[in-house]
Order: sequence, then structure tokens, then C-alpha cells
Amino acid sequence: MKKLLISTTIAGLCAVPLVGQASTYKEVAVSNGGTITGTVAYSGKERKPKIYSVTKDNDICGTEARRIEYVRVNNGKLMDSVVYLEKVKEGKAFPADIGNGTVIQEGCEFIPFLGVMKNKQKISAINKDPILHNIHTYEILGRVKKTVFNISQPDQNTVTKTVKLKKGAAMKVECDAHDFMHSFVFVAKNPYFSVVAEDGSYKIDNIPAGNYKIKAWHGTLKDQKGKIDVAAGGTVTMDFNFKK
Repeated sequence: MKKLLISTTIAGLCAVPLVGQASTYKEVAVSNGGTITGTVAYSGKERKPKIYSVTKDNDICGTEARRIEYVRVNNGKLMDSVVYLEKVKEGKAFPADIGNGTVIQEGCEFIPFLGVMKNKQKISAINKDPILHNIHTYEILGRVKKTVFNISQPDQNTVTKTVKLKKGAAMKVECDAHDFMHSFVFVAKNPYFSVVAEDGSYKIDNIPAGNYKIKAWHGTLKDQKGKIDVAAGGTVTMDFNFKK
């Protein structure tokens, strides 16, 4: 009987449309919204920069070893991180400057190291170097990376792709032709996010009153999670601390 119930349940789930995954955020007027503020700290062991040897295309890429600080800490505060609310169905409009994304390949380096774009929008990969690059983006799913797109750029040009992440909040960007090129793109599914400032602070405002799941994301560290109650017109504080 148990096996029958399980089979029936699975069949029922398969027949139901995945509304949560396909749903689209709705922009509406927010009256008397609340605010979340806080800081993102790092108290784990010191993370040294990763050193990559530059062994090809030295006339463009240079000859010095490439140092990439995957975990940047400023006076105990974690850089290159984003705080965001999960699964918000409706609320304020997206910032005017957040829509399509851009990744520039120049001097065999991705610029910026951490970019932000809106989900289901286009990202432009701009190759400014007169050599072959191969931009390879991955959806970050915990410790797993799932290819989003993988494109060869043999010449100075621009390629554009639509990014649609279902589960992950961000992408890792690599160049298959140069293993020392790395960057990240946070892909916002709603406008309730904040890129953490150099002093570790963040602020998310104009939030409809309610209970929310909140996360602090970093490209190489495990997400920090919490739940928070936002009152109409009120301000609440939530601090995060990455320990590993």
C-alpha cells in the first residue's frame, strides 16, 4: 500500500505545472514599505589568494602570475557578497540600471569580478582582446555547477545570450582557453537584493510588510540563511557571519 501511495504522489506531482519555478515577479506600488539593514562579516580562517600561472598569449595576458582573491575581507567584513530575499512574488520595481548584464574580456581578465543582472534578461560577453577566448558560464547550485552557456569567441566581438536561472542565484564565469580568468554574476529574480558595500553594510528597502526568507550569498562560500519579519514602515536589522 505504501508503494502505491508513493507512486500516486509522484505521478500527481509530475502532472502539476511547476508554477513556482515559472512564476514571474510582478511590479506593483508599495505603500509604507519596510527596510532591512545589516552587515556581512567573515570570521573564518584566512583565505589566501589563488595563484595562477600565465603560460599562453603572454603578449596580451602578461607574464606575471595571476592572483585572484576569491574571499576578500576588509576589517572583518566580507566583500563580493550579496544579500537578497527569496521567492518574493510582487513589490517594488527593479532598479533602472539592473537589466541586461555585461562581461568584458580585456587583458585576459573578466570585468567586473562581480556583476549583477536581472534574471531572464540578456548578458553580453565582450571580447576586447585580439585572441581567442571561450566564455563558459555555470549556474551555481551549492557545490555543483551547471552549464548555462559555452561560447567560443575567436575574435574581438560581442555575443549575447539570454540567462534564465531556475534554482541558482548566480553564475560562475570562466574562460576555457585561459584557466586564470574567473568572475561571478549575481542573477536577481526580484529587486530585493543589495550588493554588500566595502564596509560590509547592506540595505534593502521598500519591502511589503510580511515574513521573508533572507540569504547572504558569496561565490565560493556556503550561503548564510535566515528568516525575518518586516513591519510596515519599520526597519529591522539582520547581520550575517561567514565562519568557514
